[in-house]
Amino acid sequence: MTVDAHHHVWDLSVRDQDWIPRHSPIRRNFTVAGLQPEARAAGVDRTVLVQTVTVAEETPEFLAIADAHDLVAGVVGWTDLTRPDIADELARLRALPGGAHLKGIRHQVQGEPDPGWLLRPDVLRGLTAVAEAGLAYDLVVLPRQLPACAKAAARLPRLTFVLDHLGKPPIASGALEPWATDLRTLAALPNTVAKLSGLVTEADPADWTLDDLRPYAETALEAFGPDRLMFGSDWPVCTLAATYGEVVEATRRLIAGLGESERTRIMGDTATRVYRL
Repeated sequence: MTVDAHHHVWDLSVRDQDWIPRHSPIRRNFTVAGLQPEARAAGVDRTVLVQTVTVAEETPEFLAIADAHDLVAGVVGWTDLTRPDIADELARLRALPGGAHLKGIRHQVQGEPDPGWLLRPDVLRGLTAVAEAGLAYDLVVLPRQLPACAKAAARLPRLTFVLDHLGKPPIASGALEPWATDLRTLAALPNTVAKLSGLVTEADPADWTLDDLRPYAETALEAFGPDRLMFGSDWPVCTLAATYGEVVEATRRLIAGLGESERTRIMGDTATRVYRL
């Protein structure tokens, strides 16, 4: 089974996506119904729908979407990790229609000015509640925040941390360090996993090649191995640089040198295990 472990949807008539520039080609609605034919054509069987904004109402909406569409096997939602009743809130979300599809929580850590945000006592308390609920925690961070990710993962060995987009390496510049060293430090912790996702938009969106992506994918493969790597499309953000099918094909070509069982793990088995799909 092939699993796309990272995509989004949004409806601008429901709420604005204020992170999208005004004249961007992705400033329009994107739905699961729109994704379905592309996923089918690319051989993708199931997906994980991931939060886009820090708005409490979005997660129940995503759970309802997952409940209505067989394609969506899991949801990574958002809730305020620092709220005193975080455990009760997670239980409430799981009791909603579609609540069984809640597989993880994510916060836009990349937008936090405090580089040590993940290590704040109130955040660590919230992350502990996520672990106790049996959920994963997705990390959407910038390279400079990777050291804090490693410290948080070391403090919370019972929580699985899933690094989105390989921590957004500087592919456009071609630089590997200090990203590669910090990635290896994170990967040395057994409760960490990473997504081969979001790479085409970290490269030059208008002129990327597979060779631009390869050093970063190979670094991740060496650090995490196929048991702790999963494919994600980052649709529809990826469409700024490539079609859905092109992203799937690029990932398959990047891992073509691996054995069949290793490729199967990256393209589906790891996501199925980590998110308990």
